[in-house]
Amino acid sequence: MNSVTRKRYTAEFKAQAVGLVNLGKPVPEVARDLEVGEGILYKWVRNVGQSGQFGSGGVRAVGEEPVADELPRLRREILTLKLENDILKKAAVILGSRPQQSAAR
Repeated sequence: MNSVTRKRYTAEFKAQAVGLVNLGKPVPEVARDLEVGEGILYKWVRNVGQSGQFGSGGVRAVGEEPVADELPRLRREILTLKLENDILKKAAVILGSRPQQSAAR
């Protein structure tokens, strides 16, 4: 008989895949891009929704943050900063395009 070997994915890989889905990419597209089964990806998304995130889950010293826990936080922060940056760019265009009104009239 032929033995079937299963692929093993790291917690970081799973978190990145779920992150892409959370950004709005369709599950079938992400699964195809990452060469992962759709069913597996749906399971990962469901598991993250139930448990919060893929992380170490271990006991650690106060203030220590393992890489597996830090990555999703940093990605959320990057998205927030990009959104704020886009808003500021639009505001600069709007404010820069209006004629300047002097207060000494």
